[in-house]
Amino acid sequence: MNDLPRPLPWLDRDAGGRATVNAGVRARVHLPMVQPDKRGAATALGANEDSSASTSSPRAWWTPPWRTRSSRRIGSGLPARRIIVALLWLRRLSQAGFLLLFLFLLTQTTFRGSFAEEHSAAVRLPYAVEAFLLTDPFVAALTVLATHTLYAGLAWSLGVLVLTLVVGRAFCGWICPFGTIHHVLSYLWPNRSLKGKARVLSNKTKGWQDGKYYLMVGLLGAALAGSALGGIFDPICVLVRGVGLGVLPALQYLGLGSFEALSSSDARVLQRAGDGALDALAVHVWTAEQAYFHQVWLILLVFLGIVAMNRVVPRFWCRALCPLGAMLGVLSRFSVLGMEKDHSKCTDCNLCLVHCQGADSPQGGVKHRKDECHLCLNCEVQCPEDVIKFRWFPGLRSVQESPDLTKRSLLASAAAGAVLVPSARIANWPDKAYDPKVIRPPGAVAEREFLERCIRCAECMKVCPNNALHPALFEAGPEGMWTPILIPRIGYCEHSCVLCGQVCPTGAIAKIDEGKKMGIDQAPIVIGTAMFDRGRCLPWAMATPCTVCEEFCPTSPKAIWLEQVEVKARAGASEAGNEDPSKTVIVKRPHMDPNLCIGCGACEKVCPVVDQPAVYVTSAGESRSRTNVILLEDTAYSAG
Repeated sequence: MNDLPRPLPWLDRDAGGRATVNAGVRARVHLPMVQPDKRGAATALGANEDSSASTSSPRAWWTPPWRTRSSRRIGSGLPARRIIVALLWLRRLSQAGFLLLFLFLLTQTTFRGSFAEEHSAAVRLPYAVEAFLLTDPFVAALTVLATHTLYAGLAWSLGVLVLTLVVGRAFCGWICPFGTIHHVLSYLWPNRSLKGKARVLSNKTKGWQDGKYYLMVGLLGAALAGSALGGIFDPICVLVRGVGLGVLPALQYLGLGSFEALSSSDARVLQRAGDGALDALAVHVWTAEQAYFHQVWLILLVFLGIVAMNRVVPRFWCRALCPLGAMLGVLSRFSVLGMEKDHSKCTDCNLCLVHCQGADSPQGGVKHRKDECHLCLNCEVQCPEDVIKFRWFPGLRSVQESPDLTKRSLLASAAAGAVLVPSARIANWPDKAYDPKVIRPPGAVAEREFLERCIRCAECMKVCPNNALHPALFEAGPEGMWTPILIPRIGYCEHSCVLCGQVCPTGAIAKIDEGKKMGIDQAPIVIGTAMFDRGRCLPWAMATPCTVCEEFCPTSPKAIWLEQVEVKARAGASEAGNEDPSKTVIVKRPHMDPNLCIGCGACEKVCPVVDQPAVYVTSAGESRSRTNVILLEDTAYSAG
């Protein structure tokens, strides 16, 4: 700190308000005492009120928000540059616009139409709902390191990297919807204890902010070992999972209950209001049916916990955990736009710290943390002494370009991430341990490659029209946490639907067409095989006629075929006194043809045995695997 310029001598003012220099005093400049006048403006004590009143101009009834009022600023009262004030408002508009765009795309990540019987017409979403994920550099880095290839759609992330190399971490302060949510909540939901000195201290740079860099390195190490586990911590993935699978279904539950109550009221006005609201929300926000996601309580709890931390530390996620912010922070050291400070003018008013979003040390007397700056511009706008300026090619004398990380800790973080992958696979090896409940979406690549690509973004779960895809907990082992699995009892895979592949940003689910999925002029895609529990099946165990599973089987010819047989059944209580209480019943017993079953789960979904269905689907026979097979002719045994 000795290389920084010394403060200016004490500046004082005479009775006329002119500045004089007292060269004998070497202390820092202190703010003058002020008192509000009748209009609410700050007036310095000792100033000539008569002269100031005579020279003051009438006050306008409205002042544009991009103009600052020097009469309200403390200290020297130097107004902020107009270009910076304009950019501040542009940043706010940008944040609002990108947040609204994200929410719009998220609400459009669903299918509200119907699947026609004629499968010639392709069903696709009208918007690129995965756009934010395609522009995510951290997602692209995970995919490149895990698969050694760059998925074509992720090339858009290069634009964010170029933006960072030019202006720094503008993505965090101007574009990121998750960062905007933290920014807004920190402003609207502040902790009462974070005022004055506590607020200033909370926005000073802390050592624990370096934790996100070690986390980023560890997750990249795991990707290098062949697993995209880092998607659990990616901010866009966290936001899609939390809002798409947790917040929106919760709001849907409350909305359906409230507006259905209005629709059932006796007042015609309330009925119309309730019906109109239900129709509008079903068309633009959610679907008509209540969405439900398996084990989503943990996802929602994590999301709400992250958001609630803003009460303790403003933008806690951005400062402490965000791996995408850490990656952009490392690259921002090469940016040509940055902060330049004149330390000699600083009066330690700490207004820059009060409004700082990144805790990047904007105050005088310390070096600015360029890697932590979100480019929110609050510090320059609030500074009354013209200490801070953002400019192209700034001087680097008072700038710390990169975080102070130790090589030993970085290597340890990378090694820990790399070791985590085989440790998680010991108990659940992707090519050996086949859990019958791990039924992947149609078009999913082989399990090992799937874990290399899947970033747990939940886009496929959100878009599934039958609510069939759900986040796994430990069904696929620790490494497969929050990856998509199909739960047929909740929803089945629509025979002609390929939307999950359309929205997948990393190629974990291939973009297939309807013909490939249904097997038109080729073998169909198989995601599992249905099996019967004859001890629970009504025709098999209880001599009760039932053909529901066969009726809903979508394949042609049907994978479920019926065998008509005569079986003995009890005559009933009314004939209990007869010598022969039995009677003959004709039933149709269902059988499964494994050569035709595609594992869609429609039969399990509609089985009338409620608790544990008599027909169930397992992952056996899936076409994406060469070893998880069910027929001997498909294995090495057929060669013998």
